[in-house]
Amino acid sequence: MEINKLADLNSLRTAPHLSSSQEKKLLIELETNIYNADWITIGIMAASDTKAIEALKSISNKYSSIKFGNLDSLHADGYVFLKGNQKTGNVFVRSENGLGEGILITCQYDEDAEESNTFGPLPLDFFHD
Repeated sequence: MEINKLADLNSLRTAPHLSSSQEKKLLIELETNIYNADWITIGIMAASDTKAIEALKSISNKYSSIKFGNLDSLHADGYVFLKGNQKTGNVFVRSENGLGEGILITCQYDEDAEESNTFGPLPLDFFHD
């Protein structure tokens, strides 16, 4: 399957391998959505809590306005789903088998008229420089 825009990821259970040019194209589209949103929530599916936290930290490192606290206190065994909320700064992680792997970004809006949109799954290293 060819990945040319964020919508191409919608039917996937796990993040695909992306070329450098695909990553650049998707990042431009994603950042337009992130910057237009009032806040985002981040879902990360990973093989371990360490990998999920590392992916979350890569997002915070790339965007100074997206920060989360108490990451050192997070722990779950095996495959995990991590959820972070930019608006509250809260992060939770739970063990969950049967998931794929990747990052899901949901753009949220203060106005009910604006519908939230989820993008992904993106590779766990998508936001690494």
